[in-house]
Amino acid sequence: MIKKVLLGMMFCILFIVGCGKKEKVENINITYVKAPLNIPSILEKNMNMFDKEFEKDNIKVNFYELTTGPEQTNALAAGELDFLHALGGTSAIIAASNGVDLKITNIYSRSPKGFMLLTKNSDINSAADLVGKKVAGPKGTILHQVLVGYLTKNGYKENDVEFINMKLPDAMAALETGNVDAALLAGPVALKAIKNGANVITDGEGLTQGLIVTAVSGKFLKGNLDLVKRFVSTNEKAVNFIGTNFDETIDIVAKDVGLTKDQVMELYPLYDFNTKITPEDIKDLEDTQEFLIQNGMQKNKVNIQELIVK
Repeated sequence: MIKKVLLGMMFCILFIVGCGKKEKVENINITYVKAPLNIPSILEKNMNMFDKEFEKDNIKVNFYELTTGPEQTNALAAGELDFLHALGGTSAIIAASNGVDLKITNIYSRSPKGFMLLTKNSDINSAADLVGKKVAGPKGTILHQVLVGYLTKNGYKENDVEFINMKLPDAMAALETGNVDAALLAGPVALKAIKNGANVITDGEGLTQGLIVTAVSGKFLKGNLDLVKRFVSTNEKAVNFIGTNFDETIDIVAKDVGLTKDQVMELYPLYDFNTKITPEDIKDLEDTQEFLIQNGMQKNKVNIQELIVK
C-alpha cells in the first residue's frame, strides 16, 4: 500500500515538473515597419542583425510587414507576433486599454516634426480653412493625433472636418488626385508630396513628441526575459551603428527606401532614435492618454508606468 502511495506521489511530482517545463522558443515574430523613416529597422533587416543574434539558439526570426497600429496589436493579441517593433504610442495605449497584453520595452523614435498635415489647396492655411474639408490619414495613429490636436488647439473638433481613414500611400494618392483637401503624411511620402507642390499646414511640434515605441507580448516577456533583453540590446546596436557608420547607414537606407542620399539627409534630422525611456517620454504618453480619452478615442484608463518593462 505504502509503495503504491509513493509511486503515486512520484507520478504527481513528475507530472507537475513536466507541465512546468519551459517551452523552447523556435521562432521570434517581429513587425518590419520601415516607414516613415525607421532607420534602425532598415539596418537590422538588411544586416541580418536579429538573425545573427538569435541563430546561436537555433531561433528563426520572422518579419511581418504590418504597418498600422490596429493590424499590429490585433496580431499580437492573437499570438501571431511577439514584438511590435515601431508601434505608435497612441496605438500602444489604445490597445492596452482594450485589454491587449503588451509591454513597452523601449522608445523606438521621437519625431514631432516628422508627422505632417499637408495640402495642395492654396486656400487652406489654417485650422479654420479645414472646416468642412476632406482630410485623409491613418486612424488611431500619431498622425491622427496631430490632426485632432491641431483642430482642438484652434477651437475646433474632429467632426468639423470629414476625416477619411487611409494608409499613407492611399492618402498621398488621394491628395495628388484632388480627392481630398488635405492629407496626414510622414517620411518619404511627405517629402514626395512637398516636392510635388504640397504645403505643410502644421506638423506635430507643440502637439506631440511623436513617440514610436517597441512593444512585446506580455506572455512572451513572462517566459523569455533574457530574449527580450537581447532584442532590445540588438536594437541599441543598430542605433549605435548609425553614429559610428553614418555614411554606410545613409547608403543602405537610400537604397532600401528608394530615395537619394540627399533626400534621406533631408529627413534624417527629424528623428531621434535614442532608445532610453525618459521621464519626458512617460509624461508625453500620459498626456497622450488624456488626449485620447478627452476625444473619445479611448475609454478605459491604464497605468502608463505599469506598461513599461522595468
